[in-house]
Amino acid sequence: MSKVVVWHNPSCGSSTAAVKYIREKGLEPELYLYLRERPDALKIREVLKNLRLQPSELLRPKEAKGQELGLYGGQAGEEDILAAMASHPALIQRPIVITTKGAVLARPKGRIDDIL
Repeated sequence: MSKVVVWHNPSCGSSTAAVKYIREKGLEPELYLYLRERPDALKIREVLKNLRLQPSELLRPKEAKGQELGLYGGQAGEEDILAAMASHPALIQRPIVITTKGAVLARPKGRIDDIL
């Protein structure tokens, strides 16, 4: 099996559940602690391409910082959202799971099976 990378926030129940789910499959994921490592816009764009999503589709709903920056309700363009995610990675929806077979936003965690 190829490498499994999880964009992980250890404080997030869904993210922790996804990591546990992968480990229960007998795999040890590489954890990318995106809040600490702070991905740049290029790295986020690469993940978006693998996910086949637009920045607005990866934006966490109802984040105070997103409200403050005017990112909701069609008020901001996709490039503005991407730039905001690079500056404020807490705006990125998680967990994101990446393998050589593709990438998924693992909500629900069962979506991980599609790329294992």
